[in-house]
Amino acid sequence: MSRIASCFAALKAQNRKALIPYIMAGDPSPDVTVPLLHEIVAAGADLIELGLPFSDPMADGPVIALAAERALAGGTSTLKALEMVAEFRKTNTTTPIILMGYLNPVEIIGYEAFVARAAAAGVDGLLMVDLPPEESGALGEILAKHAIDPIFLLAPTTTDARIEHVVNAARGYVYYVSLKGVTGSSALNTAEVDARIRQIKAKTDLPIGVGFGIHDRATAQAVGAAADGVIVGTALVRSFAEHAPADAIKAITTKIKELRLALDDLT
Repeated sequence: MSRIASCFAALKAQNRKALIPYIMAGDPSPDVTVPLLHEIVAAGADLIELGLPFSDPMADGPVIALAAERALAGGTSTLKALEMVAEFRKTNTTTPIILMGYLNPVEIIGYEAFVARAAAAGVDGLLMVDLPPEESGALGEILAKHAIDPIFLLAPTTTDARIEHVVNAARGYVYYVSLKGVTGSSALNTAEVDARIRQIKAKTDLPIGVGFGIHDRATAQAVGAAADGVIVGTALVRSFAEHAPADAIKAITTKIKELRLALDDLT
């Protein structure tokens, strides 16, 4: 069983929901990321989505787009992000790490070379925002060979037939984008999210993680009541735009503890 599957299975057995923070690799500088990964696990993260910095992030709002700019300016690349995962794995062999980014840098490196290095570093899942299942065959075969789960997105506009197609191609979990828009939007309709999660669950046994628009105790609980996990990015990443690194890490861990308590209150 993969680390992702094991994590969700353990949480389900405890009737708990997964807290999945997103952070940008190398933001605001390369030396911050590995200590931050350990801090957020200690604060209550169950899985971690690690952003790969890219210069043209089509699905990201201004907060995460600026984080990518800071990371790139600091010298972080896709391959350096993999080195960060490998460093994290020296002392943490249990927390699943999912890479989230865009296809262009992976194509430049080459599918086989990238996936082999990701597997060696200890990566568990890969979410390429701009890679639909229909075009993922070549990369998907290589991911399967290296036991890395392909994670795919579903949206409020996804048709019923398309949901079935996407969940059949996915492994690990399915990422449901809770709103029409980019990361950081506050236009979250939790009743609509609840209905959509039920619709998706009718077609798959995979866990459903929900992201976009979750930023505080109330939104985490509202989404967590129906989802298997909540994904929080902008509410954490903006700390590096507002504070010095040490203060930003403190703010991020404080927020994660708040969200962890909120989700645990659902049990």
